[in-house]
Amino acid sequence: MAETTAAGSQPTTPAPSLKPPRRSFKSFFWGSLVGALILIGLYTMFMLWWSYSEGERAGVLQKFSRRGWICKTYEGEVAQYVVGGVAPQIWYFSVRDAAVAEQLHKTVGQQVRMHYEEHRGLPTTCFGETDYFVDRFEIIGATEPVRPPSGRSVEPAAAPAPAQPAAPPPTQP
Repeated sequence: MAETTAAGSQPTTPAPSLKPPRRSFKSFFWGSLVGALILIGLYTMFMLWWSYSEGERAGVLQKFSRRGWICKTYEGEVAQYVVGGVAPQIWYFSVRDAAVAEQLHKTVGQQVRMHYEEHRGLPTTCFGETDYFVDRFEIIGATEPVRPPSGRSVEPAAAPAPAQPAAPPPTQP
């Protein structure tokens, strides 16, 4: 039954419902992709800001290099000796600060104490190949490494000549 208006005798039809236009698959795809990238970026920023643990480790810095195919990172390893005569435990670490990395290049072969922060769950190795990031260090028992003079090789010292037997003391009558 059609409704009539008070002003006239013409019936009114209900207003057509306005449906939102249907989104295309392309706009849904790009919107989802942008949303996922924003979430990954926020997750990465949080994991770099929040550290799982922090502490110090000491040992001999035996290797330090800058490596990587696309993302160049500073990576190193410290040999931690528990007791003499036992194989050392190797601890791998990364460095994000270029100033710290430059100083570490100069201390290879020396005893060091390193302060680190552990950041677990980073989505890429572009920040470092390990979870351990060294932010400062100190040299323990700082000694300069022995280097030969330039242009000359170091020859081992000649063996000392055998000692002559001592003459017997003069006898007194």
